Amino acid sequence: MLTKLKKKVQQTLTSQAVAAHKIGLTPNKVSLIGFILALLAAGAYVAAPGYRWLLLLATVVLLASGFCDTLDGIIARTFQQVTVFGGFFDSVLDRYADAVVYAAIIIAGLCNQVWGLVALAGSILVSYTRARAEAAGIKMESVGFAERAERLLILAVASIIAFFWLPALGWGIIVLAVLSNLTVLQRAFYVYKELKKKTV
Repeated sequence: MLTKLKKKVQQTLTSQAVAAHKIGLTPNKVSLIGFILALLAAGAYVAAPGYRWLLLLATVVLLASGFCDTLDGIIARTFQQVTVFGGFFDSVLDRYADAVVYAAIIIAGLCNQVWGLVALAGSILVSYTRARAEAAGIKMESVGFAERAERLLILAVASIIAFFWLPALGWGIIVLAVLSNLTVLQRAFYVYKELKKKTV
């Protein structure tokens, strides 16, 4: 849903990409920085029950990680550094980043464990369904309610509200669990329709 907006944001971030390139940051390095930031966000979530202000820190660091996820692609395209391995590396780190953040929230007891696991599974499967579909030659960008950008924003908003009312993060995870798995079903149905067209 936010993919179209993401493209507009990418166009405005060219200056940041140029600055990052000038100091020697490659797309893979930016991807790695984004992953490290996700690890820091996870650490903040784990410690948040004892120090609630860490929820705000986790939010800021999580959004910074998402920013890196956008910036690495802009650098790659702007400076002709797009590679097959770079796309693979970025995708793998994104999946690990998602997993470690959800796991941290579950471990910290900030959400119901079952809903947390459902949200985690849905998050991974949203990306997996896209990868499988595109391997079959079906474009999947902007298909689905909750792509990674939407999921990050929902989690960020829930984390900010949780600073004032802690159960909000648990409710945010429930929303993510529902939307991410609906996205999986939506993509599965979309792939079914597209494949059916090819066989007609």
